[in-house]
Amino acid sequence: MQERAIVHMDLDSFFVSVERLRDPRLVGKPVIVGGLSDRGVVAACSYETRAFGVRSAMPMRMALKLCPDAIVLRGDFEAYAQHSDWVTRMIMDRAPVVEKASIDEFYLDMTGMERFFGSYQFATDLRQKIHKETGLQISFGLSVNKTVSKVATNHIKPAGQFQVLPGEERAFLAPMTVGKIPMIGAVTAQTLRNMGIVHVGTLSQMPLKVLERTFGKSGVMLWERSNGIDLRPVVPYSEQKSLSKEITFEQDTTDVRLLHRILGSLTEQLAYDLRKLGQCTSCITVKLRYSNFDTHTRQISIPASASDHRLIPAVHELFEKLYDRRLLIRLIGVRFSKLLQGQEQLSLFDDGARLVPLYGAMDNLRNRYGDFSVLRASGLMERGERRNALVPKSE
Repeated sequence: MQERAIVHMDLDSFFVSVERLRDPRLVGKPVIVGGLSDRGVVAACSYETRAFGVRSAMPMRMALKLCPDAIVLRGDFEAYAQHSDWVTRMIMDRAPVVEKASIDEFYLDMTGMERFFGSYQFATDLRQKIHKETGLQISFGLSVNKTVSKVATNHIKPAGQFQVLPGEERAFLAPMTVGKIPMIGAVTAQTLRNMGIVHVGTLSQMPLKVLERTFGKSGVMLWERSNGIDLRPVVPYSEQKSLSKEITFEQDTTDVRLLHRILGSLTEQLAYDLRKLGQCTSCITVKLRYSNFDTHTRQISIPASASDHRLIPAVHELFEKLYDRRLLIRLIGVRFSKLLQGQEQLSLFDDGARLVPLYGAMDNLRNRYGDFSVLRASGLMERGERRNALVPKSE
């Protein structure tokens, strides 16, 4: 059986790197991208801040205590998506099988290509080309499977490359702490430490039955990963199957008028995104998260549409059916799924048909002057309301 060749590529400190391309004065300085309020979290941080213990997903308040001189940026997710698409196209144009694991992370299956030019040399050339054409640094690891390649990438970052030769997987992983294995989170790592297991080599020698008894089915995966075994395939990247936007409030609210305005604004933005993609949605979901973190969703199927005048009323109706507890709301969001390629079919007798030219004109203005250059009055928020709404999170 032919040995697999799996490359894991990861853009180094991606959000920060994009910000530095836009403003070179940030190079070499401690930078954090994330929410600016006390309730904000770190979305990304530069290696300069990591030296102080700052990490992604850390509360911003804690991060600034650790690194008070850090420059905090709210971030531009549209710019990050554009740069990610740029890199994605470069990789997909060259590699035979590509899986996009996240906005800044990729797996490439190079199995069978060794006879032509060598997987390591191919990944090296691709890494250099990405840096030359985009200005972004990217690291990669190469091995026979996803887990070992990802660990290799993390081991060599930033701006590095590393190959684990076939048969050397266990020896490579053994001296590392268990938290280096991708599937092992903080809770699992602490449980393993309580069992006296600190390094991967120790975990790999544990009896499988003991791990199964302690962790259930996950125990089998723990044993396999620690022994360098991972048979998961590289799943080819496919187009987005849903679109969503959500907003977290700085102060929890029960202001129904505000909630309706935000839902209208989110829906309008998503409808514009649909039309840009030449798609329609046939399923709408509204999401609410209360102040006690209880999260509830409700969805409805509709005739395929990308028109504001159809989607906004449907979203408002879903909200009224979902919001029945009159508790403080922390987060609200809208999701479009079951996306279909093509334009909405409108009847000549449908009032919506006369709105098609209007949508086209509005979209042209947005394409030229930005997503928020044209907005419905019903979706506008007052100044105090805007301060209460954090940056929307998009899927």
